[in-house]
Formats: sequence, structure tokens, C-alpha cells
Amino acid sequence: MREEGGYSTGSVFMSFLLGGLVGAGFALLLAPQSGRETRQKIRELTDDVKEKAVGYAGDVKEKITGGIDKGKELYEEKKSMISTAIEAGKEAYEHEKERLSKEPNA
Repeated sequence: MREEGGYSTGSVFMSFLLGGLVGAGFALLLAPQSGRETRQKIRELTDDVKEKAVGYAGDVKEKITGGIDKGKELYEEKKSMISTAIEAGKEAYEHEKERLSKEPNA
């Protein structure tokens, strides 16, 4: 998930989200409205950002968990393949050793 510049997609998204929040906050504070209306809009904006952040965190958690599960599966698969190869090597060694011990010395 790393980009060429060294920033992950998640960090770029979070920066964008934070910048949008700060910009919206300044816009609300500088808008010609009553204090009550401004506070209400800030509260609504904060609730929206909070919901989006929780959703984003849940998505990231699911992807990480899925990646870990895939990694475990891959590890077990490769471990099994290596164990099978080792056993085949041992059997081939024993077979060759037995074959050589039966040959008459020349």
C-alpha cells in the first residue's frame, strides 16, 4: 500500500480528511451566522467526521485482519511444502544409502 513518495494511501486519506475538517471549521467560524447556528453546524460536522473516521478505521481493521489471515494460510502452506520436501529428501537419502550398501565393493 505504499506509494512512490513513501506515503501510504491511508495517511494521504487521513491528511485529506483532517484538512477538510480544519477548512470546514474555519468556514463555519467565519460565516455570518449566529453563535447558536455556528455551534450546531460545527456539532453536525464533527458527528459526520466521527462517523466517517469510525467507518474508515473499521475498514482498515478488516483489511489488516484479512491480510494476517492470508499470511497465516500462506505460512502453513509453505511450511507443509517444506516438511514434505524434507521427508522426501530423507527417504531418498535412506533409499540411496540402502542401495549403495547392497552393491558389492569393486
